Amino acid sequence: MVIQCVVSISAQVAQRRNVIACCGALQDWVFSSLHWKQEQLGDTNKSPRLWLLFTISYLLERQLVWSVKLEQEVEKNKILSEALQTLATERHRLKQALSKDRKSPTPSTLTEDEFYDALTERLDLSLSYSLHPNPQGPASMSGDGNHGDKAHHNGVKKHRMSLPAPMFSRNDVSIWSILKKCIGMELSKIAMPVIFNEPLSFLQRLTEYMEHTYLIHQANASTDSIQRMKCVAAFAVSAVASQWERTGKPFNPLLGETYELIREDLGFRWVSEQVSHHPPVSAFHAEGLKDDFLFHGSIYPKLKFWGKSVEAEPRGIITLELPKHNEAYTWTNPTCCVHNIIVGQLWIEQYGNVEVINHKTGERCSLTFKSCGLFGKELHKVEGYILDKSKKKICAIYGKWTECLYTIDPATFDLHKKADKKSAEEKKGSKQSSVDEEPEEMPPPEAETVQVIPGSELIWRISPRPDNSAQYYAFSTFAMQLNELEDDMKESLPTTDCRLRPDIRALESGDIDLASAEKKRLEEKQRVARKNRSKSSEDWKTRWFHQGPNPHNGGQDWLYSGGYWNRNYSQLPDIY
Repeated sequence: MVIQCVVSISAQVAQRRNVIACCGALQDWVFSSLHWKQEQLGDTNKSPRLWLLFTISYLLERQLVWSVKLEQEVEKNKILSEALQTLATERHRLKQALSKDRKSPTPSTLTEDEFYDALTERLDLSLSYSLHPNPQGPASMSGDGNHGDKAHHNGVKKHRMSLPAPMFSRNDVSIWSILKKCIGMELSKIAMPVIFNEPLSFLQRLTEYMEHTYLIHQANASTDSIQRMKCVAAFAVSAVASQWERTGKPFNPLLGETYELIREDLGFRWVSEQVSHHPPVSAFHAEGLKDDFLFHGSIYPKLKFWGKSVEAEPRGIITLELPKHNEAYTWTNPTCCVHNIIVGQLWIEQYGNVEVINHKTGERCSLTFKSCGLFGKELHKVEGYILDKSKKKICAIYGKWTECLYTIDPATFDLHKKADKKSAEEKKGSKQSSVDEEPEEMPPPEAETVQVIPGSELIWRISPRPDNSAQYYAFSTFAMQLNELEDDMKESLPTTDCRLRPDIRALESGDIDLASAEKKRLEEKQRVARKNRSKSSEDWKTRWFHQGPNPHNGGQDWLYSGGYWNRNYSQLPDIY
């Protein structure tokens, strides 16, 4: 690893300097001892003197050798630092050039306290929107009334299609220039400049789960449990699709921060809260405006740093309930990995197993998000099977989480996989490849269309990103609308809502100096508040969620306490 190499060289240089210093001290001691002996014995005993002279000669010779080696290592260290600085700069230029020539598919979730504010390197819809449901609709499943909705109507009829200002170029900012000053520090504690953020809080990024809500409505409309499972599995995959090419990291939510979103056009309302800071935990709860579904869960992103990559494992249970069918589905998200965080083209992959379980019927969908592989052949691929309660394969699912998903008969799918494997082995035999090259050293291959097996049924396709996506942090249309703030919204929003965060608003408006200053101010304010609480007997109390067992699998979860939509926002913490 690059950092390990530099640290290793630095350690060797320091060690050899110590050895040379010791040799110098030893030389002085030997000479002083020899002089004393000469005075005491004169020339009566020449053998010990000759032995001492030989020892001194040998030590001086070794010191000269070590000095030469030290100079060589220092020069190597200097050359390596300069080379890495150049490579990091070239990486930024290459990324900018590629982004102009390529359109990306679409975005959704993830990270940890460290993935937000301490990552070490380098994270055509005109839709009608409202921050509250139809006042004349039925009472919500959460028990919250619609009290105050008429008085606080703060919706907008048309969403924006761009941000107030394009993103700043990151070409002139070298991550290596930051890292090389932090050698020896714990990687996860290196604070990154605000220029590496995107103007969204992690709570807002979580809301991108709901971009493909139509899949939930399709599941509700189906009378067959297997068809419902297909739709729910596609929804689970679509939830991570928004991460594609989103290399900016979301802002770390402050403790007590909240976010709400109501989309009458998509038929849901959403509320989320940052319920814990150490460890960072974000809880969310969404419900259909027609009481047709509940979607809730909590995310605790667990980070691992591997030198050249950052791996984020989003721990937490995701639950979807369909009251019409008396069904509940649970699953967890796959692992997300960001590669080439120091040098090279930044790219993202998802890997791991995801099992969607229908707790009523016992049916399950076992999906595998494929890792990249040596030459990127498996990059972004997803495949698996829907099984009945006796674990018999009912149908196969395949595709890419960045593009689309299909279903097909499992026997046909297995035959296709066998033929594909045989063909790959034949090609492998006729080509020579380097087994020493690590996959993350290579840029990801250009996105390929999924090879469709005859007889397949399309169950989900990602919406294309807008033409201006590359200028605005690779956002989808849905993502660009998440931080939209109209003047009349401020009257209804709680003071803890993400839209009111000054650092995010400043970055979105293109004022990076103000964004950086506000980010530091908010972080310091949060630290002071935490210290003050530690000095008193007062514990932090969450407002809208509480800890408890998941009602369907018994796992530890954060559950919605209710009351948010009553619009009684008294006694909220002052976090901004």
